Amino acid sequence: MEKMMNMIKPKPNPQQQLRDWQRKLRQECRNIERQIRDIQREEKSVQKAIKDAAKRNDMGSAKSLAKEIVRSRRTVNRLHENKAQLNSISMHLGESVAIARTVGHLSKSSEVMKLVNNLMKAPEVAVTMQEFSKEMTKAGVIEEMVNDSLDTALDSEDIEDEIEEEVDKVLTSIAGETAAELPEAVRKERLKQPATAEAAQEEEAIAEGADDEEELEEIRARLAKVRS
Repeated sequence: MEKMMNMIKPKPNPQQQLRDWQRKLRQECRNIERQIRDIQREEKSVQKAIKDAAKRNDMGSAKSLAKEIVRSRRTVNRLHENKAQLNSISMHLGESVAIARTVGHLSKSSEVMKLVNNLMKAPEVAVTMQEFSKEMTKAGVIEEMVNDSLDTALDSEDIEDEIEEEVDKVLTSIAGETAAELPEAVRKERLKQPATAEAAQEEEAIAEGADDEEELEEIRARLAKVRS
């Protein structure tokens, strides 16, 4: 019965398909903009928490939170790239309309195929782009793609190294004045202590007051939520 209905149902013309796709693309861009605003709004709370931690001389917690900010800013950059690629898809589809008026159907576009394939690997828009891929393949805009995304875990260590390099810059930018008020020897020790010392310092913070640690965990959880 469903096959019969699909045969009877008239196929949308190229212009209508384009309008539908562009509407979905605009909606996806609005979703990205909202997610960026949420992350940036949450960052203000984290910045305050970093300053408070620095005033308590708890540079281990401050550095941990600075790492969360680095990750969040990287997420924001990626979201801006996703939005730009979505807009680029819409632009290329618009250019295809003139051709469609002549040939009666939307022609294949290698550039759209490339952009869709890239966005299918972006977790924020992957589901939407999978649907786009099916619709555009059916309409003849792109060829059927095989998801050949590679395991990004291979370069995870390099990414972690890059994040570590950015953390101290963020920490200095946010808590620089507070850190500057500490004695020189203490400041250097706090900022350059190894990971084991940071862990010990976090344990000490827990011993001094569970409320601070619960607050930090809540902040981390909120950041993770808005980045997802």
